[in-house]
Amino acid sequence: MKRRDFMQASVLTGAAMLTTAAAKAARKEKDDSSKPFHLDYATHDGMFKNSAGDNFIDQIKFAYDMGFRSIEDNGLPGRTPEMQSKIGDALAKLGMRMGVFVLDKGGNDANSLTAGKTEYVDIFLKGCRNAVEVSKRVNGKLTTIVPGDFERHLPMGIQTANVIEALRRGAEILEPHGIVMVLEPLSDNPDLFLRTADQTYAICKAVKSPSCKILYDMYHMQRNSGDMIHNLDLCYDEIAYYQIGDNPGRKEPTTGEVNYKNIFKHLYEKGYKGMLGMEHGISKPGKDGEMGLIKAYRWSDDFVE
Repeated sequence: MKRRDFMQASVLTGAAMLTTAAAKAARKEKDDSSKPFHLDYATHDGMFKNSAGDNFIDQIKFAYDMGFRSIEDNGLPGRTPEMQSKIGDALAKLGMRMGVFVLDKGGNDANSLTAGKTEYVDIFLKGCRNAVEVSKRVNGKLTTIVPGDFERHLPMGIQTANVIEALRRGAEILEPHGIVMVLEPLSDNPDLFLRTADQTYAICKAVKSPSCKILYDMYHMQRNSGDMIHNLDLCYDEIAYYQIGDNPGRKEPTTGEVNYKNIFKHLYEKGYKGMLGMEHGISKPGKDGEMGLIKAYRWSDDFVE
């Protein structure tokens, strides 16, 4: 073979190999786009509104097509019973799970259980009873509770005892139905009583109920204490739910300083089978931003060797 013919043949062979490799990569990307993730990430209303429209049921179906298998809905108690039932039916048909909704007690800082006031505890207990009915409609088992602000005129021990006593009464309502209230330490402002995982761990141990566990929101935990893998290991037996949000910015993984791929791998290797709520915003607008979010989760979830 002449040198010119040999070179032309080599170029054609190389081009064919590149084309084949590109086609295989495209097929793999297409196949990967709909397969379930290694962990169970829970989307929320509005996360895919540009891709699926404003209707939450359509967004749930879109999320399923993208490989997600759970949702969370903080504002679920504020929806009509009819809409709650529709959400529950859609999840059942798709084989998806319901994550957390926020127990209605008047807001994160309102009606603080630290004060020990009967009227505040009554509002909380009413929220627990309502959570039972809401959970039935969506086949849910998790509800978020924030005890409220510090009661500055009371010693810390008294405030903690007040919270424990109220939570025990709430657990008595929820436990017969298998519903778990997950306590969420927050970083939103310094007035909030519950701020660290170890503080929440101690309260759960004192309540002594399977219906009182920790919501380990990794955005807040990074802001308040950091050292997330070590701290979640210390509290692991009392954690029932995780939430995600990179820091700074509270957007999807890969947009901040948190190494979520390592954290997800760690939870996977520990055998965690629960849900991880995607309680964060999206770094870019429109459909491109939503596709970028999915790619970020695919990359962060690619930890199995």
